[in-house]
Amino acid sequence: MAIIRYEVVEHDGGWAYKVGDVLSETFPSHAAALKAASEAAARQTLAGNTDGIVYQDGAGEWHEELADGHDRPSTEVIDEP
Repeated sequence: MAIIRYEVVEHDGGWAYKVGDVLSETFPSHAAALKAASEAAARQTLAGNTDGIVYQDGAGEWHEELADGHDRPSTEVIDEP
């Protein structure tokens, strides 16, 4: 099972969280960024609806799949100085 990591980092004069190379908006305090990361991580684990999806891959090919709304990843929040 995949684990999605939300990492709290200093960013643009404040704090943000990132997943992979993608940064959130900037928060004025570490506490605010940590709270936002924790909330986002919790939402990621909630089951949703099973539904059809269409997406384009990196090679430009289009795919149609049935996405199981109950197949949710594990998450963790990393908050290291």
